[in-house]
Amino acid sequence: MIRRFGLAISATVALVALAALGVYALRNPERETLDAAVRTAAGLPGEFIGSPVGTTYYEVAGPDTGRVALLVHGFSVPSYIWDSTFTSLAAAGYRVIRYDLMGRGWSDRPDAAYDGPMFDAQILALLDSLGVRGTVDLFGLSFGGFVTAHFTAAHGDRVRTLVLVDPIVEGPTDPGFLAWPLVGRYVFQVTAVPGMADGQASDFLHPERFPGWVDRYRPQMRYRGFGRALLRSRLTLVDADFAALHGRIAAQGTPVMLAWGKQDATLPFAQSEIVRGRIPAIEFVPIDSSGHLPHLEQTRTFNAAMFAFLARHLP
Repeated sequence: MIRRFGLAISATVALVALAALGVYALRNPERETLDAAVRTAAGLPGEFIGSPVGTTYYEVAGPDTGRVALLVHGFSVPSYIWDSTFTSLAAAGYRVIRYDLMGRGWSDRPDAAYDGPMFDAQILALLDSLGVRGTVDLFGLSFGGFVTAHFTAAHGDRVRTLVLVDPIVEGPTDPGFLAWPLVGRYVFQVTAVPGMADGQASDFLHPERFPGWVDRYRPQMRYRGFGRALLRSRLTLVDADFAALHGRIAAQGTPVMLAWGKQDATLPFAQSEIVRGRIPAIEFVPIDSSGHLPHLEQTRTFNAAMFAFLARHLP
């Protein structure tokens, strides 16, 4: 009797495991490995550099002698999210650089921590490879607000100004089961990752003005390691001390501009008060009729504020 019961339990466990594997195979969009052959076939406009943390995809525009601006994108939409700002800065004579964070776009997806030091190392390797030895105007959007705040706090001597656009200013307080080994990764991969592309439309107040935005996101989802990178990035935010990072930036005296869409449904406009309290000298630019991406939805308003801010802080 006991033996039959044990066999029944084992069979049940095996069936559950097979079902879980079936769900994973069905739901997981990651089918390919991102490598040099894939990148070559894609015919990309940018370039690649190696670094201690992996291969970085980047684009550079504007004159070689221009004032350097570095654009850091958000949680999962890669560097094309900066299209309008990238073009505007280059046209104004800046040497502007945008790149894909590790785990996103066409950059590598290493089995790594996806924490502040890792993103710092990626930025340093990129700047050094391009021969950028002086200070830069650093831009951080959403999750890029964490990346750029961490970099500025740790390497303030490399940052002339910091422009934050609807930045994340505090992490999730409880990761829950997402922090559990194996279980968290599985659940995130089969529930959150498959819908990541469709969810991008909610960043806009008027998504109908950006046709093709969702489809533009999908290619990066095919490559293994994408979901792992996003999950580990999210877990990094749980332990991030945003108050300390912002306090360090304030103490350094780094000039900071904060732009925020008033109708942001991703990171509510009210959160702007948090970072404004931590960096009292911050230059605040509220932008009406915009969701989470004011530089795209209200480009003219954002650009006017951006160029005025940069002009007040010359090299």
